[in-house]
Amino acid sequence: MRGDDPLRRLERRVRRQVDARRAFRRLLRSLPAIAQIVAGVVVAYAFAREVLGHELPIVAVTVTISALGFARDARPRRVLETVVGILVGIVVAALIVLAVGRGVWQLALILALALIVARLVSPSAGFAVAAAVQSMLVAVLPDPEGGVFERAIDGLVGGVVALLVTALIPRWDVVRARGESRALFSLLVESLSGVAEALRRGDAGAAELALTRSRRTQPLIDEWRALLESARAVAAYSPWLRRGRARLAAEGELLEAADLVTRHVRSIARRVEILVRDGLDRPGLAQLFDEASVIVRALGRSVESPSARDRARVLGLALSGELAPDRVPGAVRVPDQVVVVLLRSLVFDTLIVCGLTRAEARQALPPL
Repeated sequence: MRGDDPLRRLERRVRRQVDARRAFRRLLRSLPAIAQIVAGVVVAYAFAREVLGHELPIVAVTVTISALGFARDARPRRVLETVVGILVGIVVAALIVLAVGRGVWQLALILALALIVARLVSPSAGFAVAAAVQSMLVAVLPDPEGGVFERAIDGLVGGVVALLVTALIPRWDVVRARGESRALFSLLVESLSGVAEALRRGDAGAAELALTRSRRTQPLIDEWRALLESARAVAAYSPWLRRGRARLAAEGELLEAADLVTRHVRSIARRVEILVRDGLDRPGLAQLFDEASVIVRALGRSVESPSARDRARVLGLALSGELAPDRVPGAVRVPDQVVVVLLRSLVFDTLIVCGLTRAEARQALPPL
């Protein structure tokens, strides 16, 4: 057991280092949101207190924090939905307090009605939670000097400030969502390289690993799509992001291309995982997938470097000429030829993404 102690200490040290790096990355990605929230709270508090004369504008502060939050989905529509939910809770609570006063059963009534109204108004669970939390503030705290509806005014101040901050202080972690694209294309390249290795050595384990990697791509696609939609929504009305709209449009095209490539890679990985169970080496097919992985890597760099798309087009045209079963060494069996046909579809769509017309891409492929 003593001999295991150094290994265990090393394992614990490595785990702590990994956790520390993750925590630091999490903090870096949260800094734009922190800047937004701090700026919004200061503005909302100062306006409600100094301009409107509200002594304790707690609702203005809490509404701003709740509406902005740390969610990477910073679409103005999401912020507005949160604000409306908060105002619904405040107004429902204020009306009940005016009608029946405060107390234990009144608190239960306020909470129940706030949740009921919120669920009728919006299908969003966050909307209902925001309404419930703010209704409880109205139900529990004593009335301010301006009356119970003063908090509704503070809530409106917080909501307006949150929307302004979303436009004027955009979150660059959302607008520049390149981490997801890099991770996705890296995983696609690894999957294609794994397919090539499985075919080269007849390795069922490598094929299974490639298939597993290809299945991990969908969450990255979904997150990238959500972040891109959020960035487009902010850029549509933020004065600072007008120049970024063209880049976001180009990134949207790349996302659609990545979605197509992902579907093809999954189909290929499933087919190859079955094919290599016979243990045969297929170096001719493996070479094709080595070249395909280089094309996908170049395509993934095309947003940051326009020349990378040109390179992907050139490589795709070069590979397309080899994609006929009679031109691939060893591809004499029908299952092998099916893999070649699947790769043709991948290259065909890649060529279209790179600027060729469907007719040009079809002409670049040899007849079957």
